[in-house]
Amino acid sequence: MAEKRSGGKEIHFVVSETAGVMSGLLLKPEHAVSLLVFAHGAGAGMRHRFIEDLSQRLAGLGVATMRYQFPYMEKRVKRPDSEGVLIATVQAALIAAEKYSDGLPIFAGGKSMGGRMTSLTLAKAPMDRLHGLIFFGFPLHAPGAPSAERGKHLADVQVPMLFIQGSRDALADLRLLKPLCAQLDGRAELFVVEGGDHSLHMAKRSGRTDNEVLDEVAAKTSSWMAARST
Repeated sequence: MAEKRSGGKEIHFVVSETAGVMSGLLLKPEHAVSLLVFAHGAGAGMRHRFIEDLSQRLAGLGVATMRYQFPYMEKRVKRPDSEGVLIATVQAALIAAEKYSDGLPIFAGGKSMGGRMTSLTLAKAPMDRLHGLIFFGFPLHAPGAPSAERGKHLADVQVPMLFIQGSRDALADLRLLKPLCAQLDGRAELFVVEGGDHSLHMAKRSGRTDNEVLDEVAAKTSSWMAARST
């Protein structure tokens, strides 16, 4: 498996005969204590800067990451696959993660669409060894169209969930997300990044840099995972 400039070793796994073989990147520090299966968002793949930078920070905190592509991104097509294909890809990635985990506690999640597809997958078919689910910007609704409809399936997800959400996120009105999390019987925690948008990018007037926020998000993610790894 060759080293890639974006960090990690290249891996491959089969989704299905029609969807084909997907590529991934496994970044595993020497003294890893857990593994996060990390799905990308709708507009950019596993080498997106946000995902790469966060994965590097998590590695420094002992968290291994397994990033992977969805079929449309692997084929360099702009339009995302059908929900069925996206869910099948998440399922295949979680199965592949068992092989690469070496017994480490496994967590799953992703950025925006990748996180939501992971939660839809787990709502339909729970994974016994999964310790938790992490959303880096849950896409609760389309911009300018507030609704909690996309979050209804979360009631069927039975593992702990961490929502890392920017206060300026146009895809998740906190007035809707907060009560949704409160309805999940203590399984959900909402961590709000004040001033962050959907990609946790900070406005200049906030007085904080994107790098400072990524450090904070990595620390929160690793500590949350550590508390749920036993």
